[in-house]
Amino acid sequence: MKTILSTKMLSLAQKELFLNSGLGLVEYDALKIELVNVKIPLDQVNYIFTSKNAVNAFLEQARHSDASQFNAFCVGEKTKGLLETNGVKVVEMAQNALDLARIIIEKYQKKSFLFLCGNKRRDELPAMLTKNNIQYKELEVYRTHLNSKAFQRNFDGILFFSPSGIQSYLLENSVGNSTLFCIGDTTAAEAKKYSNKIIVANKPTAENVLVQAIKEMSFRT
Repeated sequence: MKTILSTKMLSLAQKELFLNSGLGLVEYDALKIELVNVKIPLDQVNYIFTSKNAVNAFLEQARHSDASQFNAFCVGEKTKGLLETNGVKVVEMAQNALDLARIIIEKYQKKSFLFLCGNKRRDELPAMLTKNNIQYKELEVYRTHLNSKAFQRNFDGILFFSPSGIQSYLLENSVGNSTLFCIGDTTAAEAKKYSNKIIVANKPTAENVLVQAIKEMSFRT
């Protein structure tokens, strides 16, 4: 049986995609998230989120506030869904940080922002905002820790959801001959340092990564 490794624990709905696929699934969390003990200003209006982790940190502190007073600018459908479920208005959503920066520069030049991020945040968005004189402040609200684990076996496919996940996996393993399924171009760029057997999801969602892997592995002889 061909077996796929997921570098993050999947939801029941996501695991159901594997039913009847004829593929084996192994899963673990390659990363651990720690919320930082920092006070998030709640007197701002426009917040930038590039991950659900930042949203969770924000919601933890804003749970006694009127969520409708906040405007969110975010990356990803899952991040948007988490914000809207908790009553926060999502003004703009983009599929990646670079596209979100472009939208802000084009349409919101006069506004100021608070960018809530993690310790491994990428440089593209803040660099573009700075270059285009957008007023913003940055606050680290969570930290990502690599959670290494050695696997004494090879996998036919490995699912990666971030560059940090790849770095964590490679602390004690190699990709060998595995096909690497990546959630987006940024993750794929990291994967290309170690392999040329890479498939990038059509949409940057965990579900699409799973679908790509199942489709590829099920029909491969």
